[in-house]
Amino acid sequence: MTDHAARIARILETHQDVVHVGGSTGALIKKDQLLVLDAHADAVHDDAQRWVDHREDSGVPGVTVLRLRADAGVDAAELTHQLRGGAGAHRRTSVTPNHVLQGAPGEITGGPEGKPTPAPDMAAPVGTAGEARQVTVGVLDTGIDEHPWFDKHPWYQDCTADQHEALNPAKESDMEPESGHGTFIAGVLMQHAPNVYLRFERVLEPDGVADELALLHGIAKLQAQAAAKGSNLDVVNLSLGCFTFDDRPSPVLADAVARLARQSVIVAAAGNAASDRPFWPAALKDVIAVAALAEQSAGTEPERASFSNYGWWVDAAAPGEKIISSFLTHGEESNHQFHGFAKWSGTSFAAPYVAGKIAALMAAKGMTARDAVSELLSAAGPRIPDLGVVVSADR
Repeated sequence: MTDHAARIARILETHQDVVHVGGSTGALIKKDQLLVLDAHADAVHDDAQRWVDHREDSGVPGVTVLRLRADAGVDAAELTHQLRGGAGAHRRTSVTPNHVLQGAPGEITGGPEGKPTPAPDMAAPVGTAGEARQVTVGVLDTGIDEHPWFDKHPWYQDCTADQHEALNPAKESDMEPESGHGTFIAGVLMQHAPNVYLRFERVLEPDGVADELALLHGIAKLQAQAAAKGSNLDVVNLSLGCFTFDDRPSPVLADAVARLARQSVIVAAAGNAASDRPFWPAALKDVIAVAALAEQSAGTEPERASFSNYGWWVDAAAPGEKIISSFLTHGEESNHQFHGFAKWSGTSFAAPYVAGKIAALMAAKGMTARDAVSELLSAAGPRIPDLGVVVSADR
């Protein structure tokens, strides 16, 4: 069984409300659920009413959930295809199955480095005084755990219990596959922008699984959190994503991301299936999709990490193999004890590398997020086909 197949099998075993559609190159969706933009909810409900058990408010502004009857014998993906008008039709209605997303350190093993392994202590990143502006980066992930790097920062002191990681307290067993994922990402961001103000929302479960609706809730909460504090949300990091059943973007997720992109630059992991299939939300036009570069030896040219996705939709590539960052100060994995630092691989960690570089430019030069993106990803920079602009230590 391949890593990808094993990952799918494990999710299906542990999440009884998830189904796999479309064969070996398909997607994971929540069973018997459709998400619809409110503007089309009445029309979709009318067209699908013989299969619908009930209609409910999603809790996300502008989105309705249709629950299909369990005994209807209808595939949510096939029904979506039909409701959109069939093959070759222009999409008439904004309806989608509720796709299942995963954190992107690896399809199951986290890339060639495998699961996270302990790393030596690192000195805390130190920022420069007198930066031109404060930069806020939102992170939608597994949450944040305590760490010596974070304790004295105002952003960490502002974190609530709901924004902390939901860790498995069983010390005698291995950690969940993506425990520490958000904590690791925070450290990557800080290594490139030490004075950054981070805002966290927990959307991924400790096994790295979420769904579109959870991500939509996270986006809405992140925006509300920033608005309540009267601050901007300059950059948003999404080290998660999915394939869709038809390789087209989810119209519901695309709408939420487009709204977020009006105020924020969005950076997302390109995924780790070594595939050129569009990985969402990274492949959306309003998102900077980041692939992973392999560990580079002195004097060699940068190249794609073997696990990284690639393709026309990728905008940038950054280091993503054998990255060292902040991690849990407790926990065990494969008989390894962690004491605050780990080494891990994946496009999950290439994305915050780029987000951190954007934040650093903004802080140093007083730039807007979009101007910082333009400078970082300028046409003059080195490029690799299907990987975009190379973002590394000297850029």
